[in-house]
Amino acid sequence: MTAHDTPDRLVALGRAIARPPVVAGVEQNSPMAGLERRTVGFVDVLAQSIGAVAPAAGTATVPALIAVQAGSGVLIAVAAAWLLAICVAATLNQFALRIAAPGSLYTFTTKGLGAGPGFAAASGLLVGYGFIAMFGVVGAAYFLQNFLSALTGAWAAGPWVTVALLVGVGAVCFGVLRRGIRLSSRVTLVIELASLVVILALLAIVLSRLDAAQLAAPFTARPPAFGGLVAGTAVALTAFVGFESAASLGREAARPFLTVPRTIRWTVLGVGAVYLLSAYTQLAGAGAFGIGFDGGQAVARLASDTDAAAVGTLLDLGLAASFTACAIASLTALARAVFTLGREGVLPRAVGRIEPLRKTPYRALAVVIPITVAVPLALHAVGWSPWQSLEFLIVVSAAGYITAYVLATVALPAFLRRIGESSLRTDLVAGIAAVGLTGVLITYLVVMVPGEPVAVAVVGGLAVLAALAYLYLRTARSRALARAGLFDHTTSSDLLGGS
Repeated sequence: MTAHDTPDRLVALGRAIARPPVVAGVEQNSPMAGLERRTVGFVDVLAQSIGAVAPAAGTATVPALIAVQAGSGVLIAVAAAWLLAICVAATLNQFALRIAAPGSLYTFTTKGLGAGPGFAAASGLLVGYGFIAMFGVVGAAYFLQNFLSALTGAWAAGPWVTVALLVGVGAVCFGVLRRGIRLSSRVTLVIELASLVVILALLAIVLSRLDAAQLAAPFTARPPAFGGLVAGTAVALTAFVGFESAASLGREAARPFLTVPRTIRWTVLGVGAVYLLSAYTQLAGAGAFGIGFDGGQAVARLASDTDAAAVGTLLDLGLAASFTACAIASLTALARAVFTLGREGVLPRAVGRIEPLRKTPYRALAVVIPITVAVPLALHAVGWSPWQSLEFLIVVSAAGYITAYVLATVALPAFLRRIGESSLRTDLVAGIAAVGLTGVLITYLVVMVPGEPVAVAVVGGLAVLAALAYLYLRTARSRALARAGLFDHTTSSDLLGGS
């Protein structure tokens, strides 16, 4: 007790706690009620972001996908994508410092630009998270099948084994996610870190086998054509996407306005450094050993050519685990975006319900996970190889993610101006991100038309479907659009003496 804590003040404090006064404008319940609140620590939020990015899987596969577009410009494409991702992260963090929203970029865009652009961002986000989750399921099945084939022989490469693995990975994702966010986030973090250790060990082995001329070779390569470089930058961006998914835990995070921005910032900086190291090592190693990037086998070939075959076999298992972690984390964010849309009434309200015991959006999970498995099964049924499916899925997901990023970066200046906190620095960073991302997206889709016409057609078809859905909502469910942009806010229980 201090000299200022007089008995009268203590009596008044006790009375306020026992009978809290009603504060005008503060509601008793949050629109996001049902999800766990302020219970997830920094490690779990970081795990969500790391898992969604899946740096181990990206390290092993994305350089090969970039090389298809950018040729010898892999390093430049990765560096350009890293700089753009840093600008996007800085922009999104301005929202994350002020809004705790499971809808993440959808909610941010709605708060800045209104329901129409917000719905477009939601559509892009659903496509991005959905197709990257499919990418995770296919990648997990692909590398797990490689691992089983190396151990048991050719029977494991059969088509029915592929089907069983795709369904099995989907079942594992549902089982983990239904148990709650803490279990799923920690599983993804452990898996991802273990896989990353294996990858970094292989990179160290490769670098130790190269001489000075071979180490310098990646820096003397001829620059690629501009269009291919931009398309390669877009593919490289897909290796970063998912870092913003920490924002989808805005309600569940214990200290959201501290942990979410910190997680977004450090995830982008950390994985960017790992990607540059991996791209450089793969370029140097591929040049030294005469290995091509076709078919995504560059890392496996590097392992065998450096007498590290055992590491290569272990790498297949690690990559399968990393892709699974990517699928789990992407489905976590996807389910919360669907949950938010359901809670608002934009989607059927049934998907906005929470399982009372585990506090998970189980209805949303029950909808998105079967779709996430069904599309890869359909691609397998029409005869596409796993690598063909991965190339297709990454194109569609990149278009969705970048669209959502563009809209969110455009929304920030309008949002800050509305609340009276605008600044030249934030406007400049958001402007650089928006212009850069828009240029990358347009060039990317134009360049991808000859190589991935089906994927570009699917992107166009999904854009048309989103536009038709918005027109339907405007005419038939305008009240739902008027509620768009819900987020978790202060309730009476957060106030002194509240309950």
